[in-house]
Amino acid sequence: MKRKLLIIEDDEQIVEAVSLAFQIRWREAEIISTRYGKKGVELVASEQPDVVVLDLGLPDTSGFDVLREIRRFSDVPIIIVTVRAEEADIIKGLEWGADDYIIKPFRQMELVARIKAQTRRPGQTEQEELASGPLHLNSTTGQLIRDNKKIDLTVTESKILGHLMRNAGHVVTHSSIAEAVWGDDYPAAAETLRVHIRRLREKIERDPSNPEFVVTRPGVGYLLSSQ
Repeated sequence: MKRKLLIIEDDEQIVEAVSLAFQIRWREAEIISTRYGKKGVELVASEQPDVVVLDLGLPDTSGFDVLREIRRFSDVPIIIVTVRAEEADIIKGLEWGADDYIIKPFRQMELVARIKAQTRRPGQTEQEELASGPLHLNSTTGQLIRDNKKIDLTVTESKILGHLMRNAGHVVTHSSIAEAVWGDDYPAAAETLRVHIRRLREKIERDPSNPEFVVTRPGVGYLLSSQ
């Protein structure tokens, strides 16, 4: 299925590498790019891409500012690709509206897989209804209901929770979650997952600091309590 990808990145080698990867693995994708953040915001409005790859270090403005501007008018999936690996930056990027965060250097096929994961739309897979205690999730639409209250999840959050619900009561490793969400494990997956889990807890837990549903198993992964 044809998709339009917008790359906001000032490193021409990165743009060329991503373009080459897509020519090999996803020829139907149309790629447009700009090295400037402000132009990138304009292209999101005019071109309506299916996914945006955003660098944080741009020559004219901060990538965080670009993210914030795009989120004022669009819910297009945004994947941050950057050398900034500090947890504070990952948290900031995801909390400001990014759907995924990839640290450079990255594997080309890893990026393609994670972009594809963000562009899958409702209806492309068989509808699946999952339930665990008071949690009820439609894994296709990403709609979560807890105690008759609707909770909006991002694509990534829905996939993480769906995988945990399918294995409720059992410890799920970081690698297993990464493969279920992005199609493969990758360096720094555990760190990125920790931030996604934190955001997920803020949405579904009564007290995110003392979770009753998504429980951490240090050094291994997470467990969804089957209460």
